[in-house]
Amino acid sequence: MGPGTPCHGGGCSVSARLHGPRNLFQPIGFSGNHTNRFHPRKSSGMLRPPDEEFSCAAGVSVGRRTLWRLGYCAKLLKTNHFRTAASNTSFPAVWTLLAQHSGSIPGLFVVVKKNTLSTMPETVEDKSNSELYLPHPGVRGMTLLNREAFRRTVVVPALKVKKEIVHSVLKSLKQSVLQRPGLKRVVEDPEDEDIRFVLLDPHKVPEFSLGESEQQVLKQLNVHPEVSKYHLELSYENFKTEEILRAVLPEGQEVTSGFSRVGHIAHLNLRDHQLPYRHLIGQVIMDKNPGVTCVVNKTNIIDSTYRNFEMEVLAGENNLVTKVKENNIAYELDFSKVYWNPRLSTEHGRIVELLRAGDVLFDVFAGIGPFAIPAAKRRCRVFANDLNPESYTWLLHNCRLNKVDTKVKAFNMDGRDFLRGPVREELSRELPLLREEQKTAFHIVMNLPALAVEFLDVFRHLLVGEPCSPAGLPTVHCYGFSKHSNPARDIQERAEAALGTSLAGRCSTFLVRNVAPNKEMLCLSFQIPADVLYKRPCPDEGKEQTSHVALGFQAVPPGQPRGPLLVCDSGVDVALSAARVQQLQGFLALLTAACSSDPSMSLPRNMVDWTGSPHRP
Repeated sequence: MGPGTPCHGGGCSVSARLHGPRNLFQPIGFSGNHTNRFHPRKSSGMLRPPDEEFSCAAGVSVGRRTLWRLGYCAKLLKTNHFRTAASNTSFPAVWTLLAQHSGSIPGLFVVVKKNTLSTMPETVEDKSNSELYLPHPGVRGMTLLNREAFRRTVVVPALKVKKEIVHSVLKSLKQSVLQRPGLKRVVEDPEDEDIRFVLLDPHKVPEFSLGESEQQVLKQLNVHPEVSKYHLELSYENFKTEEILRAVLPEGQEVTSGFSRVGHIAHLNLRDHQLPYRHLIGQVIMDKNPGVTCVVNKTNIIDSTYRNFEMEVLAGENNLVTKVKENNIAYELDFSKVYWNPRLSTEHGRIVELLRAGDVLFDVFAGIGPFAIPAAKRRCRVFANDLNPESYTWLLHNCRLNKVDTKVKAFNMDGRDFLRGPVREELSRELPLLREEQKTAFHIVMNLPALAVEFLDVFRHLLVGEPCSPAGLPTVHCYGFSKHSNPARDIQERAEAALGTSLAGRCSTFLVRNVAPNKEMLCLSFQIPADVLYKRPCPDEGKEQTSHVALGFQAVPPGQPRGPLLVCDSGVDVALSAARVQQLQGFLALLTAACSSDPSMSLPRNMVDWTGSPHRP
C-alpha cells in the first residue's frame, strides 16, 4: 500500500514525549522570558525580587490568563525600598494584590520554599508532542541540511465524507481535526472524486475511535462514524523547528535555544555542543521564520569598549544593516558595529513613561537612541552621549529619521567627561533658576550594566554652591548586573560605596531581566542626595583664592583643543569665560614674573596645570 492511500481496520499507538521546557506559570516579579525554544525571545518588565521564590502550579487555564493580564503589576507593587534574604521569608503581598484585582486567586497553588533566588522558568512537561511527528531517524547527525531526507509516512485517523458536507464536518469536529503546519486537513479520495478524507488528530482520536458526542454529531450529518486509517506523507515543511533539531542532534543533548529577532536578522547564542550543527541550525531558523534573511551566531562575549561583539553568519545574506521598530519608533543600525538588544524594549518604555513634557534627560550611554528619541518625542530636552563613534553616527541618523534632530543634543565622548562637562554645565545653569513650584525633573540614565555603577563617584561634589530644592535634585537610573544571591542588596551596596553615602529608604530597584542562570540585570533609581551632589564653598574661601587657584587646561583626546579650566585647591575645576581667562592670564603672568625676578619668592603649591606640572611663562 503506497503513501497517501487509506487503509481500514486496526489502530495506532501514540507515545508522548517531552515537547520541551515550558513556563506554565510564572510568579509576578520573576522573569517572563521564555528562552528555551527556537523562537524570538521577548522581555517583560519585572518587579524587584521578593525574599522568597514561589513555585506555583495552576491547573486552571483561566488562572494563567488572569495572571497574564496582571503582568503590569510591577507598577502596582512598586515601593521605595525592599529587602531580600536568602532563607526563611515570605511574600504574601503579591497574592493579596492578585486577590484585590482579580476577585479571587484561581487554581491550587503550592508554596515551595527555596534558599536562593532564581528567575529561570520552571520546566513543566508538555505531552502534546509524539514520536508520530518525528522526522525520519536517518537524519540523526546531519550537519548539512538535506530537506529530502526528512520525508516519512505516518498513519493518521480519517473520516470518509461527501465533499458537499466537508465544511459542516470540519465545523462540528474542529477540536479533533488534524492541525499541523503545511498539512491539508481535507484530501481527495483517489478512487472517488466525490469523496473527501477529513484527517483527524491521533492525539484527539485515540485508537481510531470517536467519542459518543462526536458520533452523534456525525449521525445528524448522515456521516458514517467509522474511522479509517490514512497513510500521510510528511516532508521537511511539515515539521517544526524543535522537531527537526531534536531529530538531528545527538540523543540526550539539549536542542532548544532562543534567538533574538533584529529586523531581518536572527541572532543566536549557540552552545558548544551545537556548534558542529550551526550552519544547519541557521538554515532551519531561516526556513521556519518568514522575513529572516540572515542568521548570525555570537562568537564572543560583549567585552569590548564599544559593547559590540564578533559574530559569524550561519545562513543567508551577509547584510547586517537593518531596520527595527520598538514602541512605535523606527531605528536603523549596523548590527555588527553597535549594541542593540530587543529584549530591553519593555525597559526602554518603562523609563520613558516616567518622563513628562519639559523634563530634561541626560543619556550617558545612549547607543543609537532607544531612550533619547522617545524622550524627545515626548517634548523633553535631551542630551545623549555615546563613546562608540558608530553609535554616535547612528544616533544622529535616527534622530533625523524620527525628526527630532533639533531636540536632541548628541555627544561622542567618554561617560565621565560627559557628566563632568555638558551635564554639570547644564545642571549648574538650570538648578539655581529652578523655582519651588516648577515641575521640571532631571533624569540621568546610565545603561551600561557592566560598568555603570563605577561611574557614580562622578556625582560626588559635582556642583558647587547652595543646593537646589529637594524636588529639583536629579534622578539617576543606573543599570547593573549581579550574580549575588541577593542582587538588589548587592547593586545598592555597590552604588553606596561609589557615592559615599547610604541610600537606605531613598532608592528603588527594578529587576529588568534574567541574563543567564544566577545573573540578573537590575535598574537602581534614586535622587542624588544634596550632600553628595553639592560642595558648599567655605566662608573664607574668597580670601585665599589668590594663592590657592591655578589656570589650567581641560584634558581632552589628542588633536582636539583644550578648554581653559580654573583648578581650585579642593580639586574642583570650573569652566571659565573668555573675559575671566584674560584676567587670570594677566594675574599668572605677573606672579610668574615676580617669582623669576625674586629668588625668595616661589609659586604657590597649587599653581599647577592639568598635567600636574608647575606653570612656567
